[in-house]
Amino acid sequence: MKSNEVLDLLDWSGAIMKGHFKLTSGKHSNHYIEKFRLLENPIALDKICSSMSKLFEKSDIDIVVSAAIGGILVAGGVGRHLNVKHIFSERVNKKMCFKRGFQIEKNQNVLIVEDIVTTGGSINEIIELVEQYDCNIVGIVSIVDRNDKKKFFKYPYETLLNFPVESWDEDECPEWLKKIPINQPGSTGKK
Repeated sequence: MKSNEVLDLLDWSGAIMKGHFKLTSGKHSNHYIEKFRLLENPIALDKICSSMSKLFEKSDIDIVVSAAIGGILVAGGVGRHLNVKHIFSERVNKKMCFKRGFQIEKNQNVLIVEDIVTTGGSINEIIELVEQYDCNIVGIVSIVDRNDKKKFFKYPYETLLNFPVESWDEDECPEWLKKIPINQPGSTGKK
């Protein structure tokens, strides 16, 4: 799937929103990608997951790992296309961990799946968690990268769409954006 097709799918599904948003990272932005508008459509979700899996289909993946909540649907679909198991991490006391009996076996080849990358913080938390299992992180894949973070991850990283959007710390928020009421759509409990 080409980047313009991913963008068209996001636009068609109503996932690209404009306004004043406070992101999970605490930063402010005039754009927000509401991934659940995309994920609620099974045909669109399957196209996205198929495209993500193709980026790593020759990498001998044993297991797909994501974070809860939004990442579960995407990583489950990627796992289905790769014909491998999917597990997810959850936040407990502001720290990522595996619950529900999820485990990674020694020497397994792991693919980390994320939906939307903004700061890369969640991916780095998952990397830190997964590295404890003496396995091989083969790569990381996302639907959208809001900031082109390829240089910030120590493992191969692919995304279906680079969609750089400006964001600001609260004290650096532009005056024109401050005039728009703040919307705080999703939250992962990080902050």
